[in-house]
Amino acid sequence: MKTVKVNIVTPDGPAYDSEVAMVIAKTVSGEIGVLPGHIPTVAPLAIGAVTLKNADGSQERVAVSGGFIEIRPEQISILAPSAELAANIDIKRAKESLARAEQRLQKKQDDIDFKRAELALNRAINRISVHEGNM
Repeated sequence: MKTVKVNIVTPDGPAYDSEVAMVIAKTVSGEIGVLPGHIPTVAPLAIGAVTLKNADGSQERVAVSGGFIEIRPEQISILAPSAELAANIDIKRAKESLARAEQRLQKKQDDIDFKRAELALNRAINRISVHEGNM
């Protein structure tokens, strides 16, 4: 089975670097599935899971908080503000972030930045879903 090199990079450094058979990512215009040899493409990513399917049939999931995917026939690069492998997600911290974001959104105060609180809520939900294998 053909594979393609995938690297996921954040401002903190590399988060993933390996060969996979397929990548599934959530772009702002919908989900995209990428196989080796795909035509060159660049797309903005939504907050969501990136699924990395290995040649042996196993798969790994990574929670990303937006960014961009650059696809070339021989390599896929994902540049994201943050990226965490499902196994590395601190579920307790993610649930605490979810609770904080929900509290901020429930308060009807003028000093609350609702867009920021909503993004924090979406990131926390994504991390929990990726950790638990949902989405």
